[in-house]
Amino acid sequence: MIYTHASVMLDEAVEKLITDVSGTYVDGTLGGGGHALEIISRLDGGRLIGIDRDQEAIDAASERLKGHNVSLVRDNFARLDEILDSLSIDRIDGMLLDLGVSSHQIDSAPRGFSYMHDAPLDMRMDTRQTLTAFDVVNAYSEDRLVKIFSGYGEERFSKRIARAIVDFRRSKTIDTTGQLVDVIKRAVPPIKGGGHPAKRVFQAIRIEVNDELSMLDGALKSAVNRLKIGGRLVVITFHSLEDRIVKSTFKELATDCICPKNIPVCVCGHRAQIKILGRAIAPTEEEIERNPRAKSAKLRAAEKIQSA
Repeated sequence: MIYTHASVMLDEAVEKLITDVSGTYVDGTLGGGGHALEIISRLDGGRLIGIDRDQEAIDAASERLKGHNVSLVRDNFARLDEILDSLSIDRIDGMLLDLGVSSHQIDSAPRGFSYMHDAPLDMRMDTRQTLTAFDVVNAYSEDRLVKIFSGYGEERFSKRIARAIVDFRRSKTIDTTGQLVDVIKRAVPPIKGGGHPAKRVFQAIRIEVNDELSMLDGALKSAVNRLKIGGRLVVITFHSLEDRIVKSTFKELATDCICPKNIPVCVCGHRAQIKILGRAIAPTEEEIERNPRAKSAKLRAAEKIQSA
């Protein structure tokens, strides 16, 4: 299957990111290389580091970026420090993160990300890891499933769905996305407005399998730490959970004092490391018409002003 992915807010992201055309930049979520190609095309003597957990993404981007000054690394962007150290890079001029699952991963039925295709329960962005969606669905306790569905999926029928899954697996395992969708549909009432009843649960399981949220705050702080003064961090999110973490972390890093309000004198020694570059940006109506999956996207950007 050809790797296809429409890069969301392409121009807006790259324009926010690049401050020095001869600088070193990181695309921490390489995907098919759409953002990466636009970044490297605007550089003059600069360098790009592309990171992705998915070997299919690395292979596709390698072909797309052939002939450019790009280093591709199959790894997790949360390991930015280790990656840059291995490449003997101290500071970078900018980093881009386009979070969430790619269109290719959703549309590739065998990967098991989509509730629209019947496939083995997998959902791993990095197929080298052992934990899969099958393990989550068939081995997690009812209480743990409720916590995941409500916390990562904001699913209001979390308890009913978790109970239905546990009841079903008493007789046999849930092996495929199609089986899971059937269990969910029987557990919840029809959704007004036509939304798919499995959407939030699939999101929650994917986030759990790939540990997408717990690492995000630390990864953002590592990225800011590795930025040069004047360097930029640009982040595109696709659901409220991600965006909430990005917004909160940016706010913390842009604040001079984080002491509790009841302490009259600052004792934390915290100093702002970044300035936030305006409010979140949303896709244009034209882009949403071309790519409906961009509808929920938000872009936030920050610039480093001093080291910690």
